[in-house]
Amino acid sequence: MKILVTGGSGFLGINLIRYLLVRNYEIVSLDLEEFNYEDVKDRIKIITGDIRNSETVRAAMKGIDIVVHTAAALPLYKPEDIFSTDVKGTRLLISEAYLNKVERFIHISSTAVYGIPDHHPLYEEDKLDGVGPYGKAKIQAEEVCIEYREKKMCVPILRPKSFIGPERLGVFALFYDWAKDGKGFPMIGSGNNRYQLLDVEDLCEAIYKCIVLPKEKVNETMNIGAKDFTTMKEDYQAVLDFAGHGKKIVGLPEKPIIYTLKFLEALKLSPLYKWVYETASKDSFVSIEKAEKILEFNPKYSNKDALIRNYKWYLDNLDSFKNQDGISHRVPWKQGILKIAKMFF
Repeated sequence: MKILVTGGSGFLGINLIRYLLVRNYEIVSLDLEEFNYEDVKDRIKIITGDIRNSETVRAAMKGIDIVVHTAAALPLYKPEDIFSTDVKGTRLLISEAYLNKVERFIHISSTAVYGIPDHHPLYEEDKLDGVGPYGKAKIQAEEVCIEYREKKMCVPILRPKSFIGPERLGVFALFYDWAKDGKGFPMIGSGNNRYQLLDVEDLCEAIYKCIVLPKEKVNETMNIGAKDFTTMKEDYQAVLDFAGHGKKIVGLPEKPIIYTLKFLEALKLSPLYKWVYETASKDSFVSIEKAEKILEFNPKYSNKDALIRNYKWYLDNLDSFKNQDGISHRVPWKQGILKIAKMFF
């Protein structure tokens, strides 16, 4: 069976490709970014191209049995790039998949579609209200997918919580850098809120179930997240404890910090965007009951397990990315003014 993984050069993409190769699938990766993973690059077909380009998509779709669509422009991208990639790109891909009679189109969405909710846990039937261009684009991309589900196409939609694990950097690299250097870490608010995460291996397992279980069973929209999680302060403290410097998570007054970060973001001095700083102090967790029932989803990793596993990978691979930065999950984000704040913790 031949599987097209869009966003194959990304954090989820490479983890999924490795996961599927172990299970003997033939893999095609489609990504705008260069595929530079030496351990697998000779075992897959690599297409470097844009999912917004119809000719590229048409060529990539030939002979494909299943598409796993992980490619997306993340919140730090320009709004026009977010909408053109996440909505137009999704429409191009799924329309071409439909014409080529692709068996399943597995769409990786996000719990960002729920916005900043007023209750927890969140269920798949709850109101969708995306925050910022990314959240809004993810909702529109889901609407495109549902159009094709109504055309009798099998289109599982997974809404994962923020997922971490090997290869994940981005905003989490900020935290790991402070932990490595023996610093405490500031948290917006008390840290007593519950913020569910997800290990990428557990997400790969959920995707795999959407590949192998009967079409009529998996043709649904499902939340995916860790089952075992505590408060943000407790979960993130586990990393500081593992780092071994005796440092603590430090809670900061919520409203003044959010106003400050909003101001610094406007001046382009902070790497944190609205979705991060406005939700970090709030509860954020979804019900995974539907995935447990339909996919027999049984997460292997707790929040603490996933954070420490990611931190270990970060330490083991520092030399490979220490001089890099950017706006994707593949590289550390620039700390900006937070580098100065770090001196005080």
